[in-house]
Amino acid sequence: MKVRDKITQNFTILTSLLLISVFILIYFFAQKYTHNEFYLRLSQRATIASQFLFEEDALNANIYNEIRLKHLQILPEEEEKVLAVDVINKVVLEENDLNLPSTFYEVAIERGFARYHYHPNEVFYYGLLRKYKGNHYLIVLSAKDIYGEAKLTNLRKTLAICFLIGILLTYLFGRYYASKVINPITEMIREVNKITATNLHMRLEDNDNKDEMGQLASTFNNMLDRLETSFDLQSNFISSASHEFKNPLTAILGEIEITLNRERSGEEYRNSLIKVEKEAIRLDILVNGLLKLAQTEFDDKGLVIEEVRIDELVIGVQRDFDNIHPESKIIFDFSELPSNPEDLVVQGNKSLLGVAFNNILDNAAKFSMNKDVSVKITARDHNVVVIITDQGVGIPPDELKNIFEPFFRASNVRGVKGFGVGLPLTYRIVKLHSGQLNITSEVDSGTRVEVVLPHRDEHIIVRK
Repeated sequence: MKVRDKITQNFTILTSLLLISVFILIYFFAQKYTHNEFYLRLSQRATIASQFLFEEDALNANIYNEIRLKHLQILPEEEEKVLAVDVINKVVLEENDLNLPSTFYEVAIERGFARYHYHPNEVFYYGLLRKYKGNHYLIVLSAKDIYGEAKLTNLRKTLAICFLIGILLTYLFGRYYASKVINPITEMIREVNKITATNLHMRLEDNDNKDEMGQLASTFNNMLDRLETSFDLQSNFISSASHEFKNPLTAILGEIEITLNRERSGEEYRNSLIKVEKEAIRLDILVNGLLKLAQTEFDDKGLVIEEVRIDELVIGVQRDFDNIHPESKIIFDFSELPSNPEDLVVQGNKSLLGVAFNNILDNAAKFSMNKDVSVKITARDHNVVVIITDQGVGIPPDELKNIFEPFFRASNVRGVKGFGVGLPLTYRIVKLHSGQLNITSEVDSGTRVEVVLPHRDEHIIVRK
């Protein structure tokens, strides 16, 4: 069912319930008023009847009787009965064919009057207690309220017709109103269908509205901004990757072509193979980096998750790094190590975490020209924190936002060897482990990298 139909249906149902409730109240009070009015007429006639029946003066009695017959309209099926009663035992002393419940007589004797409505025959009864010459009598007057019932019947028909007309109008107005409400969404759907991969620059018009439609349009436009950025990054990634692959391949092919152009001496062949090997190693590093980068695009399925002590891991990475780069100067700061070694344990993939810390140490040593690099390990707020600080060239402030993009390299390090895949790879590894990678930098003063990983008791592997 379409939203427009749902709105119309719900609006009609709610309005119908409201109309039914109002009409029931109207009929209830109208019926109550009609019955009370008829009981009042019966009470008046009962009072006149008592004065006529118990009047000792025959002349006055004749006058009352004449007035009653001449000026008071006889009610439909009006009957009048006088019953002797025992007020002490609250019972009727005479047999009668009224078939009234005993409570009627009890109430009449106790209160001096009583009312009763017999629904099957729609007969109304009114009893009035009078005392005459030491005895008590109950004057019971009964009649049918034909005119009142006719009015109520007419009211029921009127309310039923009004209800049907009201429902019809409610449905029509509800459908119109629902269409007016849904039209902005329909228009939005029409505009969204026009947006494809070739025109991601298009946006929905939100008119700065603060209502839900404006918020929806604004949210969708923000999503389009992210998608457009993602497409641009992907396009730049492919372009940059192609360029990075092309350079070593061109160098390898060119060197081979030159070498095979004519006969060479053994030394020349050796020098040529060294050049080819150098470019092949560069290409191998690039391919491995891209493979690891692609690996982190997937979730943790297939990854070996184990308990890892971060201090031991970082020390092991530093030891291996020093074997390859003995000129580096990595210094550990253990001043804030927690007293309990268990506070440094996380859940994760040891190999990927090792790659992440190796990339950070490599950047710190490389871009600081082998100046001192400080590594501090601590624990806070149920997290294990590793802070790596160098004294390198730093990163320009306006370029910090792009450092996690593959193949991006800051403008002040273009002369340093690298491909721009290490930091994006590290970022994804840390995110895969539900951690945070915070980087602050100042040009010519150095860079501070803070890796925050949740303690093993708090850890949840993030799925991409």
